[in-house]
Amino acid sequence: MQNPTASERAPETLRDRLVRYGTCAGLALLIGTLALAAPTPARAEGQIRVVEQYGIVYLLLNVTREQQLIEKHGKAAGQDIKVEWKKLSGGAAVNDALLSGAVDIAGAGVGPLLTIWDRTHGKQNVKGVASLGNFPYYLVTNNPNVKTIADFTDRDRIAVPAVGVSVQSRVLQLASSKVWGKEQYNKLDAISVAVPHPDAAAAIISGGTEITGHFGNPPFQEQELAANPKARIVLNSYDVLGGPSSSTVLFATEKFRKENPKTYAAFQAALKEAAEFVRANPEAAADIYLKSTGAKTDRKLLVDIIKNPQVEFKLAPQNTYRLAEFMHEVGAIKNKPASWRDYFFDDALTAQGG
Repeated sequence: MQNPTASERAPETLRDRLVRYGTCAGLALLIGTLALAAPTPARAEGQIRVVEQYGIVYLLLNVTREQQLIEKHGKAAGQDIKVEWKKLSGGAAVNDALLSGAVDIAGAGVGPLLTIWDRTHGKQNVKGVASLGNFPYYLVTNNPNVKTIADFTDRDRIAVPAVGVSVQSRVLQLASSKVWGKEQYNKLDAISVAVPHPDAAAAIISGGTEITGHFGNPPFQEQELAANPKARIVLNSYDVLGGPSSSTVLFATEKFRKENPKTYAAFQAALKEAAEFVRANPEAAADIYLKSTGAKTDRKLLVDIIKNPQVEFKLAPQNTYRLAEFMHEVGAIKNKPASWRDYFFDDALTAQGG
């Protein structure tokens, strides 16, 4: 199994990035966000900017882009649509980009969605547009002394997309609360560092860095397990949340949804077609992922992930409310949603959620 290649990460050396993300995570995220947040003209119907992150959890967006499905459904409705695609790492940077007006549709974990929903409640009213599917997220370690999260020490570092914000970080906090109590729910934040998934995977596979744990997503977690015989799963998000759950979601402001009905509808129709395509054509979907991302990931591994019975490419959210309850219990969000419907828009696409 090959390590993630240069096409999957920035051109810096791995150690340079680990040092930078380990000591200056906030600055790195700020720089990335400012690059997207340059002054932009007001968006009009027929324009949409979508931001994604790393991993096959964004496969529906890869298919949507490669097959130009937004443009297709817009044209069918009599609306020409200009689509811009952007990429960031970490829910904090994604949320800042959305609130700055630099993007219209944000892709991130459920944790960032709940954070921005709470932050904008009664103002911009950011809510979920759709789920990108159910995926088990693994916390993988290459430290032979770590069997459970209680075995991590101050000498370890756990890589997550955004400390205290990403869905991985929030699930880790929920798991920590079960071990050490709610008062110490964020105990492992102190040894967590913000590192993009490709770099974190390279660290786990190669060893020899301060990164000994990575709470990742597909395909990076599977690459780690296949390439490093010392790598093992410490935590499975499905176990923490009590079953299959939406991990990565899309969200937008109420203003964008209201003022761009044709564009919004075309985007949702595109997602629906993309989901149907992936479910019916897993091998072709894997090829699209490789082409779209430029990744050198093993094709068979990708196809196996797409076909994994625990992976579901569905747009209606599932089992997100447990995390919402927890975040309210520990004060991470001030507003307590009555149900998942409070933080998702009332659309036909998500009506069968739970």
